Amino acid sequence: MRRVVVTGLGIVSCLGNDIPSFWADLLAGKSGMRQMSRWDPTGLRNTKMGEVVDFPWTDDHDEASQFALYAAASAIKDSGIVDTSHLGLVSSTNFGGAAFWDQYLACLTDGAIDAETAELFTEFIFSRTADLIKEKYGFNGPTRVMTLSCSSGTAAIGQGMDLIRTGKSSAVLCEGHDSLAYSSMAGLSILRTITADELRPFDIRRSGTIFGEGSGALILEDSDSAVKRGAKIYGEVAGYAVNNNAHHLTAPDKEGDGIVAMLKEALRDAAALPIDVDYINAHGTGTAYFDVTETKAVKTVLGDKAFKIPISSIKPAVGHMMAAAGSVEAIVTLLALRDGIVPPTLNHEQPDPECDLDYVSTGARKVDIKNAISISSGIGGNNSAVVLKKWQGGN
Repeated sequence: MRRVVVTGLGIVSCLGNDIPSFWADLLAGKSGMRQMSRWDPTGLRNTKMGEVVDFPWTDDHDEASQFALYAAASAIKDSGIVDTSHLGLVSSTNFGGAAFWDQYLACLTDGAIDAETAELFTEFIFSRTADLIKEKYGFNGPTRVMTLSCSSGTAAIGQGMDLIRTGKSSAVLCEGHDSLAYSSMAGLSILRTITADELRPFDIRRSGTIFGEGSGALILEDSDSAVKRGAKIYGEVAGYAVNNNAHHLTAPDKEGDGIVAMLKEALRDAAALPIDVDYINAHGTGTAYFDVTETKAVKTVLGDKAFKIPISSIKPAVGHMMAAAGSVEAIVTLLALRDGIVPPTLNHEQPDPECDLDYVSTGARKVDIKNAISISSGIGGNNSAVVLKKWQGGN
């Protein structure tokens, strides 16, 4: 079976739009949470978000598409691939062009139905971003568009892995993107997934999440092709799994059976054992029920090993980036593998007896990591995970 490696990374986030500065700020314990300035957040449960503020905005595309195009360009450049015509694409999003959707609704309300309004409509179609990426870079490989709530970015990586494993493509750009738009934030606020406080994963005071925006993009490549062209390799995508709890729209099943099954399948797919896992980048949303459920699932699958490895959530630093969450968290996991250091979980100050694992509460930590898991879950019971390994060559 073909082995799959990562040769390019790109990012847009509230902590920066390039990998070195993003990684440095994350390890330093900085947070990009700030008062929303792009539009009026009055009436939402929290006016603080992971807003992207330093970005080369244009007027031609929705904000989310702009994030994806920027991250894709960065990942392609980082990979060193010059001829992109053979690339496949797996694009993922939760809300598509939500900012243009807001503008479209405003036009309808005002009775401004014209050709310009029609252009707004085409920009918020979920597949539009994938079309823009293909047009800009001339991708001729297979294309997939995924929307599996907040597990989308991780699931996209798994789908890209399958395209390479089965020989349908030798290289695939996998990306997740979403923006902070009023309509989507209002809906999430009504669902009460947003905290009125700080985002505190695994802390006994946790009361919900805070959302962020941006994009994460990864170039996945057949290892033989990558080695042959002398590419820089961040790590290996060794396995993945996707499933659904089939339990409730927003609440996880309390014992975490869906996550347990998903983690077991991801490890099986990677030909790895629980004892092999050295680090977990957790979904860690800071919601009352999910953090306990995720902790239970990790302990069920890893047993005693769960208590001996670091587990961190980056969401207090960048917000819950929706479809981009899994993409960015996979990038973080790859950087942790590369550098042997894991980021901290901010705001974890008062431990919850039911969340009794090592959540890296006191700052970034040096760790020898060979195998890691990045976990994502989302509304509707969707779960996904990727197993990432330090690249050591060989067959």
